[in-house]
Amino acid sequence: MTEQERAGEHRQGAHTRTAWLVLLVAGSLFALLAWWLVPWDPVPGGRPDPVDPEDYFTAAHIARAESFSDWVRTWSLSSLGLSLLVAAVAGFTSLGRRLVARLPGPWWAQVVLVVALLEVAGRVLTLPFAVLVRRRVLEEGLSTQSWWGFARDLAVREGLTVVVTSLGLLALMVCARRFPRRWPAVAGGVLGVLVLLGSFVYPLLVEPLFNDFEPLENGSLRSSVLALAETEGVEVDEVLVADASRRTTTLNAYVSGFGQTRRVVLYDTLVRDLPEDQALSVVAHELVHAKHDDVLVGSVLGAVGVAAAVGLAGVLLRRRDVRQAGTLPLVLAMLAIGTVLAAPIQNGISRTVETRADVEALRATGDPEGFVELQRQLAVRSLSDPNPSTIYAVWFYSHPPLHDRLTSATN
Repeated sequence: MTEQERAGEHRQGAHTRTAWLVLLVAGSLFALLAWWLVPWDPVPGGRPDPVDPEDYFTAAHIARAESFSDWVRTWSLSSLGLSLLVAAVAGFTSLGRRLVARLPGPWWAQVVLVVALLEVAGRVLTLPFAVLVRRRVLEEGLSTQSWWGFARDLAVREGLTVVVTSLGLLALMVCARRFPRRWPAVAGGVLGVLVLLGSFVYPLLVEPLFNDFEPLENGSLRSSVLALAETEGVEVDEVLVADASRRTTTLNAYVSGFGQTRRVVLYDTLVRDLPEDQALSVVAHELVHAKHDDVLVGSVLGAVGVAAAVGLAGVLLRRRDVRQAGTLPLVLAMLAIGTVLAAPIQNGISRTVETRADVEALRATGDPEGFVELQRQLAVRSLSDPNPSTIYAVWFYSHPPLHDRLTSATN
């Protein structure tokens, strides 16, 4: 063995030890923060048995919602499976390395090109499934957006994915090149900071790409929103209305950002089509998120989770040179698979937080009837599956299933 080979093995051993340490520390910190910050018992007295959707919806609606959900789920899972297959073929065979070897330019340009090529390839192959879902959504009257608008949004989302993924991989490779023995620790910290920064600037840079926003106009609803916020001790700088009706007929609201970029956003469909008591139920739910800084908590957990993922990647890549662009397809494959495997943890935390928001919103408004009717309207407008399978809900639902949300108001 040459001196250079021995030095290479020494560096690999050093970065592997660092990776194990990062994985252990960040993983333990994630578990500790999740135990401390996540409301694992959001329902006083424990969760009661779910209600029967047939008590709230007609048989015809349930059949229609189940048919719609079954088809959309089939196409979505097929798309996910095909995209994972594309990533795995590129990452776990020699195809990805051969692709990188043919790319021009310096290593940093190859990073962007690899991400763009694999992302576009995956999107092109899964596009038929997206079109099938889109056609079914149009048939059910759930969208008002033209095909041109659909294509434009799809292109913007793909562009954002390429930019964000490229920035993350560039940061990873810069750290690996600059700190060959300690890169898992340095990269874990850098990528964690980028997650926090991304959550902070998301309302300013990303949301305007898809919607226009205006302040909620003066009137009874705005006065009631501000009064409710004051009662709950939540400082509200902005309550905005998004022009969602140019895309969808569904109803929604959300909180995004934190600190100086935190804001409550209501769909214009919600403001226009719901009576004030139901709209206030939605606002109360979002104010609970703001009250508990749920976006910030989620961002912190995400940052620590990313650091743990970098540590795990360092362990799994102990025999690979992360400084070389030829490793990128494998890294992307691991990222794609890891994202799916981590979904139950991420969505489990999200469902628990959303349940707390439902429970506290009910307490704040004192209007369970309005909450129940709101959930009915949301379900009817979006054709939500009234009886999703437990496995699918655990893996893919970021919010509690419909029957659980109805249970919150009726027990």
